[in-house]
Amino acid sequence: MIGSSSKSAAAAVMRATSQAATACRNAFTINSGYESTIQNLKLHANTRVMCQGTGKQGTAQMQEAIKFGTKFVGSVSARKAGTTHLDQPVVGSVREAAEVLKPDATVVYVPLNGAADAFMEAIEAEIPLIVSVTEGIPFTDMARVKAALLSQSKSRLVGPNSPGIVSPLAGCKIGIMPNRIYSPGNIGVVSRSGTLSYEAVQQLTLLGMGQTLCVGVGGDPINGTNFIDALKIFLDDDKTEGIVMIGEIGGTAEEEAAEFLKQYNFSRENPKPVVSFIAGLTAPPDRRMGHAGAIVSSSGKGNATDKINALRDAGVVMAQALPHVGVTLQQVSREMIKAGLIEKQ
Repeated sequence: MIGSSSKSAAAAVMRATSQAATACRNAFTINSGYESTIQNLKLHANTRVMCQGTGKQGTAQMQEAIKFGTKFVGSVSARKAGTTHLDQPVVGSVREAAEVLKPDATVVYVPLNGAADAFMEAIEAEIPLIVSVTEGIPFTDMARVKAALLSQSKSRLVGPNSPGIVSPLAGCKIGIMPNRIYSPGNIGVVSRSGTLSYEAVQQLTLLGMGQTLCVGVGGDPINGTNFIDALKIFLDDDKTEGIVMIGEIGGTAEEEAAEFLKQYNFSRENPKPVVSFIAGLTAPPDRRMGHAGAIVSSSGKGNATDKINALRDAGVVMAQALPHVGVTLQQVSREMIKAGLIEKQ
């Protein structure tokens, strides 16, 4: 059943590609301002990562990141300045850390009531990449942070309420993702849900389809990085040959991503195969389903059906269920190679 549905879906991709190609659309560009910080999502083996906070949970997660290969350079804690944390120096402020530790990225492990201020410190210190796993930050606090982000062109935020960002190819992990499920390869993964992304990544790894970069955009209504930001990285990266996008009910991020893919992926030669799954198909209106942003309004806005239809119309192949994501991408890739739409690597 999976194979036959994938073949029909691949045929739909071919039709969408043919139609879009006649439009002769130009390649996307990355503009100045905050959008230019999209490039900060690219992780490398030498990406220098610091930690804001030295508590028990943050320490445990940082230890796992170090095991993964992450280059940890130190921490920030006003109370513990002058000591060491995981054998690296602790400084008293983010501004001092920028000068002394010279980080490329920071992961924020501070209590909920201090998270927004921690983001603001990192923005003011021009830390290139800020990662936050914190859930439940007040809307007004995140509105203040988002305004600060949009007013500058140095710092990029992933999250909040995100599992983080990881590059198995680079051996760099910033966040709380489980080490064991990732493997280096050629698939880019972007998701609003951490746990759903873990399931998809595990499938890919078991099928021998490793990952280039996995981005958790987070499940809150206001975030620093969205689907399109991650998709721009994937489409511009020669090492990324296929894409998995995991969405859920609430908001319009998936519909916007669908339009972007229709215009900039399926309109070009050798489009990259994209498989998606949308969680919450049977969710009732006006009821939050996990994340703060996962809610269908009483008017029906943000429902799964509209998202699925938009993605299908764009040429994205929809997995019938979450456990089918990996095999669906595998089958669609084979069909697109057979049809001559993409080259066999």
